Amino acid sequence: MIVVDSNVIAYCWINGDRTALAHRLRKLDPDWHAPVLWRSELRNILTGYRRDGSLDESQVRQIMAAAATALAGREHYLPSDRVFAVTEASRLSAYDAEFVALAQILGAPLVTEDRAIVRAFPRIAASLEAAIEDHWNACGTRSGRSHAG
Repeated sequence: MIVVDSNVIAYCWINGDRTALAHRLRKLDPDWHAPVLWRSELRNILTGYRRDGSLDESQVRQIMAAAATALAGREHYLPSDRVFAVTEASRLSAYDAEFVALAQILGAPLVTEDRAIVRAFPRIAASLEAAIEDHWNACGTRSGRSHAG
C-alpha cells in the first residue's frame, strides 16, 4: 500500500515523460491510496490540458473515469486536526498536507514529485524514482541483480 499525490496519479493516466515511471510503480504496488482531494486536483490538471488543446473532451473524460475506477475504495476523507498538525509542523499548504496526513494515518509511504514535501517529510515521502528503488531494495533485487550481502 502506498499513498500517491495527484501528480503521480496524473503521470499514470496522462501520457508524458513520467508515465513509464508511474506505470512501473503501479505494477510494483497497485494498492494506491489518496485523499478525495485528488479528484479536484486531477480535474484541474485535465482542464489545463483541455484548454491548451493537448487533450479533447473525450480523452479528459476517459482519463478521469479510468483514474476514478483505479482508486475506487481507496479514497479517504481526512480529519482537519491531522491536516492542521502537518501544516503546523511544516510550510506545506493544507492541500499537500492532506497527502502527508493520509500517509501518516495509514502508516504507508507517500510517493510524490513535490520536492517540498520530500524535504519536509523525508521519512515518509519519496519521489517516483526513490520509491521504485526502495521497492527493489526491499525485495532484494534490482534489474535482476541481487542486493543480498
